[in-house]
Amino acid sequence: MKSYLVKQKFRLGGERFDIKNDLGMVEYHVEGSFFKIPKTFTIYDVAGEQVSEISKEVLTFLPRFKIQLSNGDSFYIRKKLTFWKDKYEFDNLGLRIEGNVWDLNFKLLDNRDQVIAEITKELFHLTSTYTVTVYEDSYADLVISLCVAIDYVEMLESQSS
Repeated sequence: MKSYLVKQKFRLGGERFDIKNDLGMVEYHVEGSFFKIPKTFTIYDVAGEQVSEISKEVLTFLPRFKIQLSNGDSFYIRKKLTFWKDKYEFDNLGLRIEGNVWDLNFKLLDNRDQVIAEITKELFHLTSTYTVTVYEDSYADLVISLCVAIDYVEMLESQSS
């Protein structure tokens, strides 16, 4: 089990931020593109090796991202149209979300209903700050990538309202 603290700093002109473990040590570096279409995020580990690349699909009605992991796996995360709360679906992944995505308080479950990770937004911070607890270390890169994509969509929607 590993825990991470994510403090995203989205601003006009590209995004760069670190993701730290529960001991305060940097585990991942995230770099967002600047004026690039499609919008992309690249995640690197501490050694500078690319972990994943997240690309926002351009011509879609609702947000959709392609996530390409360094091991060659790729999948899509897309937002569904609902009236009461935000919902996301994954294509080619075998995971599902349970909980409140809008408030970034949710769990990721596998097809056996085992909890893979929990994401909890921390209140009373100026920037988007949340804790990610991954119960199986092999899912860490995947879960961090999902969180970056979901939080980016939520940030865009909060700015537009």
